Amino acid sequence: MRGLIRVGGSVGAGRDLRVDFFRGLALWFIFIDHVPGNRLGELTLRNIAFCDATEAFVLLAGYAAGLAYGAALDRRGWPFAAASLLRRAGTLYVAHIFLFVVFAAQVGYSASILDSPAYLDELHLDPFREQPYDALLQALLLRYQPAFLDILPLYIALLVLLVPALPLLRRPPLLLGASALLYAAARLLDLNLPNWLDGGWFFNPFAWQLLFVTGAALGYVPRPRGGPPGPAPAVPLRPGLVLGCVILLLLGAAVMLVAERAPDWLALLPEDVAVLLTTFDKSALHPLRLASILALAYLLGHAVPRGAGWLRSQPAAPFVLMGQHGLPVFCTGIFLSFLGRLALEQSDRGPMQVVVNLGGWAALVAVGLVAAWYRQRDRGEAAPAPAPLSAGLPPVTPSSTTPA
Repeated sequence: MRGLIRVGGSVGAGRDLRVDFFRGLALWFIFIDHVPGNRLGELTLRNIAFCDATEAFVLLAGYAAGLAYGAALDRRGWPFAAASLLRRAGTLYVAHIFLFVVFAAQVGYSASILDSPAYLDELHLDPFREQPYDALLQALLLRYQPAFLDILPLYIALLVLLVPALPLLRRPPLLLGASALLYAAARLLDLNLPNWLDGGWFFNPFAWQLLFVTGAALGYVPRPRGGPPGPAPAVPLRPGLVLGCVILLLLGAAVMLVAERAPDWLALLPEDVAVLLTTFDKSALHPLRLASILALAYLLGHAVPRGAGWLRSQPAAPFVLMGQHGLPVFCTGIFLSFLGRLALEQSDRGPMQVVVNLGGWAALVAVGLVAAWYRQRDRGEAAPAPAPLSAGLPPVTPSSTTPA
């Protein structure tokens, strides 16, 4: 495994290591948040803001999609870019079905061995026990999504929705306007895709597409045919906007802290205000959740320059690596999160907490290393000179920038 990571590896012109780093961090947060009883979960984004790691993951996925498929659109036209998007959606579909089978087997076997059918009920896998054939068919149709298995279907739907909208990347105001109208329709008219068990998808793709499309519009870099890439889009730094973002994030942190530590204080607020601050739904991406993740992205986007040297440092390397290989890392994190739950149910004391969190993190980094090794082999790249594991990052190229 040595030699796969190097400091100062050549970074392709289209690569934005900020996306890789923060996506890797979001993937680790998702793993942490999926482990009940994990004390480290008290420090993740969901406890200090109106949003959580899912919003960060979707926004960054959209950014990477705009960067990668926007380049394909400009270089080879819409048919090629659309085919690439659909191929990626197909890859995610296969990964989702594989993860569904592995996760159902993992939870079902654990419920049987430990005589704990509550696992099946809590994770919404009891229909798979009672109606296995119907459940499997509905899973193949993406109409049955047990707990933790609803993010990849959302991602697939977002990629498919982006296919007809790709040409509008060249006209951001029109793209964002149409996306905002669809978001409003999803929230006001309860527009959603059907769910086999009840209602619609937990992550309503017609609402979440606004966050994904916003990321795509930010990530798209115009590349006129036969010419060099144009300037990257940028949101100007304005003191008033910075102040508004800071106030919103501080408000979110205060509300989360009060809701966790002193919920009685919320009763002192007017009822309408208290309801607004405590019932921001995740399914249809409440406006407060949307505004919070955009505010956080705005501040970090200006605070962390694209070429920041620390992104190539040894401490950042594992997270960049995880972010560059998001799909296998995400799938592994779902599998490991249930193992972490089983471990903490045996003992939730400090030593086990350390084992679960550091062990899970190390396993996700290891998956990233293996994925990087396979990627190099598939490209026929010559193996670099041996170097210590912590020495830096794998070399990347513009074509390696993918949404997951």
